[in-house]
Amino acid sequence: MRNIDELISELTLEEKAGLCSGADFWHTKAVERLGIPDVMVSDGPHGLRTQDLSSQNPNESIQAVCFPAACATACSFDRELLEEMGEALGEECRRAGVSVLLGPAVNIKRSPLCGRNFEYVSEDPYLAGELSAAYINGVQSKNIGTSIKHFATNSQEHRRMTCSSDMSERTLREIYLPAFETAVKKAQPWTVMCCYNRINGVYGSENKHTLTEILRDEWGFEGYVMSDWGAVNDRVEGLAAGLDLEMPSSKGVNDAKIVEAVKSGKLSGSVLDKAVKRILEKVFKYADELPEKMPLDIQGDHEKARRFARESIVLLKNDSGSLPLPERSIEIAFIGEFAENPRIQGGGSSHINTKTTVSALEAAEKISDVHYAKGFDRESGETDPNLLSEATDLASKCDATVIFAGLPDSFESEGYDRRHMKLPDPQNELIEKICDVSDNVIVVLHNGSPVEMPWAERVNAIVELYLCGEAAGEAAVDILFGKANPCGKLAETFPKKLSDTPCYLTYPGNEHAEYSEGVFVGYRYYEKKEQDVLFPFGHGLSYTTFEYSDLTLSCGDITDNDTVTASVTVTNTGSCSGKEVVQLYVADNTGFAKRPVKELKGFEKICLDPGESKTVTFTLNKRSFSYYNEELGDWYAPTGKYTVMAGSSSADIRLSAELKLTATVKLPFVAHENTTFDEFMDYPEGKEALDILLPNVAGGMLGGDNFEIEAIRAMVNGMPLRQIRSFGGITDEQMYAAIESLNKNFGGSKWQIPRK
Repeated sequence: MRNIDELISELTLEEKAGLCSGADFWHTKAVERLGIPDVMVSDGPHGLRTQDLSSQNPNESIQAVCFPAACATACSFDRELLEEMGEALGEECRRAGVSVLLGPAVNIKRSPLCGRNFEYVSEDPYLAGELSAAYINGVQSKNIGTSIKHFATNSQEHRRMTCSSDMSERTLREIYLPAFETAVKKAQPWTVMCCYNRINGVYGSENKHTLTEILRDEWGFEGYVMSDWGAVNDRVEGLAAGLDLEMPSSKGVNDAKIVEAVKSGKLSGSVLDKAVKRILEKVFKYADELPEKMPLDIQGDHEKARRFARESIVLLKNDSGSLPLPERSIEIAFIGEFAENPRIQGGGSSHINTKTTVSALEAAEKISDVHYAKGFDRESGETDPNLLSEATDLASKCDATVIFAGLPDSFESEGYDRRHMKLPDPQNELIEKICDVSDNVIVVLHNGSPVEMPWAERVNAIVELYLCGEAAGEAAVDILFGKANPCGKLAETFPKKLSDTPCYLTYPGNEHAEYSEGVFVGYRYYEKKEQDVLFPFGHGLSYTTFEYSDLTLSCGDITDNDTVTASVTVTNTGSCSGKEVVQLYVADNTGFAKRPVKELKGFEKICLDPGESKTVTFTLNKRSFSYYNEELGDWYAPTGKYTVMAGSSSADIRLSAELKLTATVKLPFVAHENTTFDEFMDYPEGKEALDILLPNVAGGMLGGDNFEIEAIRAMVNGMPLRQIRSFGGITDEQMYAAIESLNKNFGGSKWQIPRK
């Protein structure tokens, strides 16, 4: 067992500062005289983008397996799949000599336009956190670290290195932090990567509130924080705030600043020692258990990639049972360049160098006689009349036409955002023209985030492939021909058009990005606004059908200290085996705070044979019912009624049950003359004060007793006590008695009540 504290005591100040930055683009520094090795980190998250050490180009990477990107695997709603994928990636890291895989990326999908959405998980923080924790546990089970990123609020690429994501503390806590929180508490990633952007004006690399107060002090993070590449603004401020490792190398510039800050007393030497200790703990955790390097199992991992893709593909529409396709009995046309050249991943730091891509056309030709026409040039914005004519002619002669459409590589990448949600015009035109000549049209989409579908009502079926990795073509054919039953569910909402989106008026920001939509992101917004969408969050069809029954709660009356279990039975009522994602949502009916209509609080994926039933059980706790109360500075579940709902999507709720929750936590409250009725009237603690006040209000202020009590309450809801007194409804003594009662019952006896 190494004594790292003793090792740190032997380091010079310059060596300590040096260990807090990279040696080059991909390696930490070594201190040979003390036996401290360097270790290598590598881009991910859906495959290894490991530097080819034989190349002088730091961006030249070795060959690796390209698994489905997070936009796809998130739709699996499958913790076990993500853990298995993590294990496969951990094994590949071991073989490649990589100590830390830079992923997963869990920033919330605030807008469909974010250029990096293809490698982010979801618009929903609960789903993103659960799947990311499983992924991390898988990778780290192989003694390989992960670096969950980008902490936090990195929801746009435009001016990402300087823009400030400005939001309330409630928005930060409810939407943009929980995925990181869940991952830290359930999986303890070895490292956390800070973001480029500012958070409420403070750079993520020097934000003490997020890096220390929340990440370490509240959540108990045990690893080290590294910078995104080039994200450091002020190195000394960053180190003091909790940024341990700067990547890549600053070539000694920032190391010297750290040394000078310690010598001058600007930076405590103990802060530097803590950072070095955190880094060395993980360096030696890897280095002391170096695995034997084995050859990369390209074929074995390719088959895993194919299976992961099958589990993630979403069947969005399937009118008249157009899918699955028969193998031999009909004439089938494959149209679109993506059929022979699939788009399997996004651009930027997660781009994997893979050599084993199999197209859908190649895969289909092994099981069926399909006919092919290119239809369009994927990178062109202009329609080619010859390609269009050839495609429509072929479609008119076939019984079924499968159009492989999608976004070109140039549309989605790290570094810039999309400008719109549209497919290229030639593709939309092609789909419309083929619908004119064929009555059985299936569209297969290759995209990293939602697209508008002006032709959605005209086509028979839509298959959302997302960016499904190197086996995308084979997995698509497996679904199209019924070799596998689709079981993916959308991890994000597909709006009808860009102007429907929650942040349409404020996205992207420039110097400041105003998150004015607050907690109403994704389905939380569309449901609250009663906005029609193209396809809702959690949606996905199957070749079989499922029936829900017997939603039961273990208790119907709880406090915020209790847990409650919800169980629901699901039966496969169709004719083939299939998997269903059972989704559990909670709605706050108390009316105490402005909250979403409902929020995802549980999900489980189950496999059922025809006629088989299974009961799924979920556990709900205080957090399941809470919102972040800024006045309290903590999570708060108001007293009142809640609805627990089980469904197949956010818009397909099958069953619901109610419970009553009683809060044991009291909110900070000091009553005075300007206290309004709505501040206390819904609390049980306010009953005594209401008994003093309300009987007198009708006679005094309203001039009679002909008003219903609820009407009186509605009228005085926003009035301060002094105003009601001035109307003659209550006396001074009655007002002060009510104030004393409120402060006593709310625990406010330490406050002095002013008297005239």
